[in-house]
Amino acid sequence: MSDASTAAPAARLPRQVSYIIGNEACERFSFYGMRNILTPFLVSTLLLYAPEAERAGIAKDVFHSFVIGVYFFPLLGGWLSDRFFGKYHTVLWFSLIYCAGHAMLALFEGQRTGFYTGLFLIALGSGGIKPLVVSFVGDQFSQANKHLAKIVFDFFYWTINFGSFFASLLMPIFLREFGPAVAFGIPGILMGVATLVFWLGRKDYVRVPPTRGDNPHGFLKVVRTALLTRAPGQARPGLAVAIAGATLGVLFLLAWALGLPFWSASFDFVISACLALGALLVGGGVGTWMQLERAHDVHPPAAVNDVRAVLRVLIVFALVTPFWSLFDQKASTWILQGNEMRVPHEAWWWPSWLVKSPAQMQALNPLLVMLLIPFNNLVLYPFLRRLGWEPTALRRMGWGIAISGVSWIAAGMIQLHIDGGASTSLAWQALPYLLLTFGEVLVSATALEFAYSQATQAMKGVIMAFWYLSVTFGNLWVLLTNAAVRNEAVTRQIAATGISENAFLMFFFAGFAFVAAAAFGAYARRYPMQDHYRPA
Repeated sequence: MSDASTAAPAARLPRQVSYIIGNEACERFSFYGMRNILTPFLVSTLLLYAPEAERAGIAKDVFHSFVIGVYFFPLLGGWLSDRFFGKYHTVLWFSLIYCAGHAMLALFEGQRTGFYTGLFLIALGSGGIKPLVVSFVGDQFSQANKHLAKIVFDFFYWTINFGSFFASLLMPIFLREFGPAVAFGIPGILMGVATLVFWLGRKDYVRVPPTRGDNPHGFLKVVRTALLTRAPGQARPGLAVAIAGATLGVLFLLAWALGLPFWSASFDFVISACLALGALLVGGGVGTWMQLERAHDVHPPAAVNDVRAVLRVLIVFALVTPFWSLFDQKASTWILQGNEMRVPHEAWWWPSWLVKSPAQMQALNPLLVMLLIPFNNLVLYPFLRRLGWEPTALRRMGWGIAISGVSWIAAGMIQLHIDGGASTSLAWQALPYLLLTFGEVLVSATALEFAYSQATQAMKGVIMAFWYLSVTFGNLWVLLTNAAVRNEAVTRQIAATGISENAFLMFFFAGFAFVAAAAFGAYARRYPMQDHYRPA
């Protein structure tokens, strides 16, 4: 038996982690606080210059363009951190940009150019730090205490939903009672506190130096080799496909910039740039797959197989994008629907002292997340296993997409009731919120688990960047749909169905999710599962 005096000390959580968690708690409240009042503010204040019938559509365009930016800029933040500055400095500097964006929202709540500039800065700042904070937490752990990292990551997820819950409840109250300057100013103050808390830990952090792109077998270098390498007696069809994708992307941007006749006037810069990026990714991905074996001459088999695994996962992510087109509309379309409903203050069970506006219904989402995750893990999944049905990651994700479609069927039925002229209680929105959140838990949390298991350690950063892009393209679907319904031919077809445009679009997105779920299921059956968890 070893002497107590020589026993290894018990592993402890790194003290500097508390600074990062404090930063995350304040940052998430600030983000969801402004995000969840953005659509109501736009409709009621900033867009009063537009005809009343057009305000909802413009507000949705602004909101989803903002979300696209939030989930696009992780590419920039990750690249700057890896190549030049490291995680600490990148997070700190993007946080300052983030604070400036909040300040502009509070100062320019009545001036569109200043307000939209603030939204851009928040998207840049929030997106820039998004891929770095969680990995920065991981950097603080060593082999001696790595088993404690799961506690911190679980608490991170809990903190996100905790902050979102209170932000969703409180910020609509501040907007209504004190006006937009205060309502947008409070999230700005919290982001300032978040930045200060992060800075206070500067002397204690473990800082992993940037790689500066020195890995000769990184993702992009393998892709470049695969596309450019010549095989004796063979052409380079993959390179041709990649060039075609890049060319198509350039044409999309030129069509927007030059206002060419065949390019819809509704396709603004955000839509055009996202379509260009999509063409580039599809062309490059397909082209790389066609010639990936040629990379074996330059790179080790492990590096080539890593890229192959990422390309397989990208197909899964592409099939998940319709889910995000449904999920993120809870903060736009569903709020607008709630504005047409009656808050049931007369009901004894309704918390009238707290929930006074439709925007506060969004608080149901984080609350349900905190309840559904333990329910699924402790009750639902064990029950399904006892029935002989294993809830694998891909099965959960496929069902999550389908259930999100059901939530929009429920929302569409509510809209039909509203369109019929009947007084409709806001409480009915609890049903689609429950279904959508259940779908979120099955898709979003599971997708991270799935992606990490399929990608080797060298490719996990690449996987996370593409995961954030799936949210960008999910919101692109919403912008494209909004652009389509501005076409007279489309609106005539919708009118011919005999239901309102709002109800039609809800059922359309439900059908979109069902098609995506079917395609996801078909691909999942052929997907070759990998296991790249770290050895015990």
